[in-house]
Amino acid sequence: MDKGEFQNCPAEFVSMPRLMFGGTGSGCGKTTVTAAALQALTARKMKLATYKCGPDYIDPMFHRRITGNPSINLDSVFLEPEKLRRIFTWHMKKKDMALIEGVMGYYDGQGGGSKGSSYHVASITKTPVVLVVRPEGTALSVAAIIQGFKNFREDSMIRGVILNGVREAMYNFYRKLVEEETGLKVYGFLPKDSKVSLESRHLGLVTAAEQERLSEKLSVLGELAEKYMDLDGLLALAKTAEPMAAEDAYGTISPVGHVRLAVAMDEAFCFYYEDNLELLRRLGAELVSFSPIRDVHLPEDIRGIYLGGGYPELYAKELSENKRMKEDIRQAARRGLPIIGECGGYMYLSESIQNENMQKRDTSNGGGGLWPMVGIVPGKCRMTGKLGPFGYVTGTGQKDSLIGPAGERFIAHEFHYSAMDGGAKDFRLSKSNGRSWSGGTAGKYLYAAYPHLYFYANPEIAENFVRAMEAVKYDD
Repeated sequence: MDKGEFQNCPAEFVSMPRLMFGGTGSGCGKTTVTAAALQALTARKMKLATYKCGPDYIDPMFHRRITGNPSINLDSVFLEPEKLRRIFTWHMKKKDMALIEGVMGYYDGQGGGSKGSSYHVASITKTPVVLVVRPEGTALSVAAIIQGFKNFREDSMIRGVILNGVREAMYNFYRKLVEEETGLKVYGFLPKDSKVSLESRHLGLVTAAEQERLSEKLSVLGELAEKYMDLDGLLALAKTAEPMAAEDAYGTISPVGHVRLAVAMDEAFCFYYEDNLELLRRLGAELVSFSPIRDVHLPEDIRGIYLGGGYPELYAKELSENKRMKEDIRQAARRGLPIIGECGGYMYLSESIQNENMQKRDTSNGGGGLWPMVGIVPGKCRMTGKLGPFGYVTGTGQKDSLIGPAGERFIAHEFHYSAMDGGAKDFRLSKSNGRSWSGGTAGKYLYAAYPHLYFYANPEIAENFVRAMEAVKYDD
């Protein structure tokens, strides 16, 4: 696909109220504050567009659970500024306001720089930022921390503060101190409340679908936000954002086929970029969900399979014992159906998953041991209990494959706690710090590897996938 196809006709500038909740670092409570605000504003019948900075899959699930609408990743490593703005404004259509959740610490980006950071996204989208701060264990020092964030760049976009984990009796002390010392308005606080804590595991928060009593927790968070956060003040701040050009993110993209694509969607496979799915739809794919855990057969009349990331190691027993589904996928591969398996999908397509090294709480679904999987790619997946290659990678195919010819490069993201013993090495992968390695399986009808693909940054991959599906012919 010619990247010029994403060009657009000029668009008018329109008012787009918007806010970002950034944070001083991971664990400061960005997701909790974002969820609380979303719950309260949704209860006010507002139509909200929600976003997450960076390549995170889990936080957008919480956004969607609250609003009922897909949450969109804004990744300034994957996307040039103009493309990121188009993605942002496109998904704001017919919404009252946009709320962006930041990533890590506010300035933390790729390779020790700010590219890919919350700050970078706020600067590109000209979005006012409210910094989430947990002042526990500080007094005047909290003002020094906030002042440092505010002044670290000439225009930090930081326009206010929300305090997290503060006792009600201490709020006015901190509010007065912060406002007098920094000049920033404090837009309220959330008290520490164990009843609304969100559980975590090795890839971050436990997914929204798995959180115990999530609806109850979200309801309580919404009530806390309504009581303790200055929601009216936040709405007024959002309206100060300058107008933006409303453009179609997908430009003149038109279908290159008309096919049915089976997309694995269940507890084990739930990591998908919403814009990946939308681009596939625009290219002519009808997406049909299925569960490798519960369904015994693939959907009918499909021309391809998309297995995203997730937690197959937690459901290794169920996946392994669903023999009819595994055989369906083997038969599909033998017939030449194009298949993409990213990270968790790659693990499922391998010979086996060994999860005995997982922490006890993460092996309740199957206990541990060796679980045979689909087996259409070489390699035995072993849970290591430690983070493997992590971050943005540039991949280069060592042979022609489903996603492109040998030598073609693509940008992707890795994040996993497993290793593939005896796996193929059909892709050369490298990081910006110079580290490189090989891995993954490539074939005429196959991509199976740890890196998560982002189609909007690599549109030719999505087009190759749909064209390959369109070319599938059944003998019967």
